[in-house]
Amino acid sequence: MKTVAVGVVGHVDHGKTALVRALTGTDTDRLKEEKARGISIVLGFAHLPVSGGGGGGIDLIDMPGHERFVRAMVSGATGIEAVLAVVAATEGIKPQTLEHLDIARLIGVRRGVIAVTKCDLVGEERARQVAEEARALLAANGIADAPSVAVSAVTGQGIDELRRHLDGLAAASTDPPDRGFFYLPIDRVFAAAGFGTVVTGTLRRGRIAVGDAVEIVSMAGAVRRARVRGLQVHGSPVEATGPGRRLAVNLRGVERGDIAPGDALATPGALAPAASPWLDVELTLLGRAPRPLPANAGVQLLFGTTEIAGRVRLLDRNALAPGDTGFAQLRRADGGVLAVPAREPFILRLPAPVGTIGGGRILDPVASSRRRRFDEPVLRRLAVLATAPPPEAIVALLREVGPRGAARDGLARLLGASPAHVRRWLDEAAGGAAGIASFPDGTVLDRAVCREMERLMLASLGRIGPAEMADDGGGVPRDRLRAALPGVLPAAAFDAILAGLVARGLIAPAPRGLFRPGSAAAAGNPAAPSSEADRRAAAGLAAAYRRGGLSPPDAAPLVGGDPVRQRALRRLIADGTLVRAPDRVQKREILFHRDAVARAREILGRWYGGGGTEHAGGFLVSDAGKLLGISRKFSVPLLEHLDAIGATRRRGDRRTMLARPDGDRRHDRSDGGADASAAPEEAAAVEPLISIQE
Repeated sequence: MKTVAVGVVGHVDHGKTALVRALTGTDTDRLKEEKARGISIVLGFAHLPVSGGGGGGIDLIDMPGHERFVRAMVSGATGIEAVLAVVAATEGIKPQTLEHLDIARLIGVRRGVIAVTKCDLVGEERARQVAEEARALLAANGIADAPSVAVSAVTGQGIDELRRHLDGLAAASTDPPDRGFFYLPIDRVFAAAGFGTVVTGTLRRGRIAVGDAVEIVSMAGAVRRARVRGLQVHGSPVEATGPGRRLAVNLRGVERGDIAPGDALATPGALAPAASPWLDVELTLLGRAPRPLPANAGVQLLFGTTEIAGRVRLLDRNALAPGDTGFAQLRRADGGVLAVPAREPFILRLPAPVGTIGGGRILDPVASSRRRRFDEPVLRRLAVLATAPPPEAIVALLREVGPRGAARDGLARLLGASPAHVRRWLDEAAGGAAGIASFPDGTVLDRAVCREMERLMLASLGRIGPAEMADDGGGVPRDRLRAALPGVLPAAAFDAILAGLVARGLIAPAPRGLFRPGSAAAAGNPAAPSSEADRRAAAGLAAAYRRGGLSPPDAAPLVGGDPVRQRALRRLIADGTLVRAPDRVQKREILFHRDAVARAREILGRWYGGGGTEHAGGFLVSDAGKLLGISRKFSVPLLEHLDAIGATRRRGDRRTMLARPDGDRRHDRSDGGADASAAPEEAAAVEPLISIQE
């Protein structure tokens, strides 16, 4: 059973803190000022184990009920999955009850339990009336069928029954979708004697473990690296934990003065601030907002544990009416950067008169610029981000950008996921009707765009007559072929598409980097498919090797004596989809999918190619195998292949990563491009990155 973060919400002086103490034995008012004034000022935390054990439970977050401390309430609310709505039987629904539940609705909370407190001071009829009013209010805010319990923290009435309903929240809870990175907004920072810097917060997404590298991203735009020295959940050390938990994180490598509440911890690279201060969002104005929101309104923007002055710029209308939802951009009033992941909730409040007016979800946290209002392509793009599953969103976004393509890391930030998750979604999209083409530099294109680029190349060659050919029988210069295409096509995509046409015999290489029309049939090119059966066999084999990754299957049992599969395997090797990697000691050969080789090279380069001193002595085969999670059977041939293509250099038992020189347009066999200046026999043997075919 998992642990669920539950926000204890309600009006000031309705007994939230006393109720938490009755449930857990923990007094969440820890400050002298709180005890002196008798009200909560900051977030309080307590843990309620589930009945019968099982390791799960309820993390109760006691939220300040006074309207002056709504900022503190929101900093805790963005991590909750359910609410414990507290309403005093003596007073009923009050203003902060309404605002707290508005905020819960805006951040997507759909489960809850109602506690009608102070029932020892009223009759049963009054308690039932308040419970009915509370159930109707929660239902209006999207929390249907919330059970209610009449309780008294003084007499103990209803406390056991309330615990059972809270147990039910934990039992029915499911883990949120894993997007492959962690994100923890920081609400407290302090130095602990003997330990150093400690930060606390509610883990919004992902998993974090002792030893993990982290980035600390500040609202001022600074990014610092640190490492997790230790983790605690409610005072108990843990090695790792998942989303929804209240955490204390002991950090190594950073000083107390370098961090402030409002900053965030995240997986390195996941949350680097964009150069732009803009966020694209889907925004809902509350039905009880005092007036429509104008197109350029000043607001207070709250997300994570951050509150800043901002401005809303509506994109699809001149004013947002109460109860309506639309697309907008949010901007910091001071022009500074905003560091927050996609899909994260936010809240908007008016500075005067003070109050929550709306909120929503962040769709694009790396918006490059100020959008044009009423721009149909922009609105279509935001609609896709708001509603489509990630693989469908990727296809739609790539169709929109056309030959420009998109960077894989950019897609990761746009979709609020790690690059590894995006690669998986790309694989899913590639299996669909449209298909996706990926390139070693991280560029991703719609496969239909690649086919159109092929058509333009071939059409350009077809218009060249014999009189225009060079005297030595050359052909069309590379630059002329490039000029036939949109100028925005990335260089790596152009190189790979051209190499694919060469390998299929549709373009013949000529001396001095020139090209002329060719014939796949005349050349007897093994990359040219001869039938639908060949294409199906090739697709099946390619999928098997893609799934295998860096631990690919053996070819013999896959192919057997089937001539169609044998022909398909030769074709996949010829067109570069499969890469031959020899193991000279064992006298065998491993076939890797080109994507797996590119991914391995990326991982090794990121870890061993940074130019730092940590790995200056190079790495062993065993080091690479451990990093990549593969056995020696696969790591040895993989590294021998990387040696052969110049990606690594071997000296004795150790290897170092080699950077490709700037401006070098050649691509290794796993990256699948062709050297434009290669002689005919060299270019004919090239293994291209992709083969764009129907």
